[in-house]
Amino acid sequence: MADRTIFQDFVVARSDRLLRTAYLLARDWGVAEDLLQESLAKAWFAWPGIDEPEAYVRKVLVTTYISWWRRRWRREVPSGDELPDTPSHDAAGEGEELWRAVGRLPARQRAVIVLRFYEDLPVGEVARLLGCQEGTVKSQTAKALAKLRVDESVVKERR
Repeated sequence: MADRTIFQDFVVARSDRLLRTAYLLARDWGVAEDLLQESLAKAWFAWPGIDEPEAYVRKVLVTTYISWWRRRWRREVPSGDELPDTPSHDAAGEGEELWRAVGRLPARQRAVIVLRFYEDLPVGEVARLLGCQEGTVKSQTAKALAKLRVDESVVKERR
């Protein structure tokens, strides 16, 4: 019972931040919610053996997102004649064009950018979470930043 209470406390305390991370990866609130829910379900089953819960769930978020992307996962498509207007969610505050440009990056590069610059994780931790070498994280970061530097929407925003 204590494990269940600790898990519930963790979910209440960390879900908002983890959902924002999932959104920055997926760039869709519905997909982000599904991604977080699946990641928390996986964490629940492994809960007794987890030493660092937030790092564990973050790794599960990234690996699940990459797995979905590789399978070209198709999410549900709403049907009907007209969909109601929904408010826009601004994940980054200012710089929405920058986050749209990040959303156009390949999944691996997007994951590296989100973990390095949004989550503010060191290169070594990002490499551990993604299951790759530090050099891979550095090269993916460099490639992603190069793409962002030439993205027209980001260049216009800086002017």
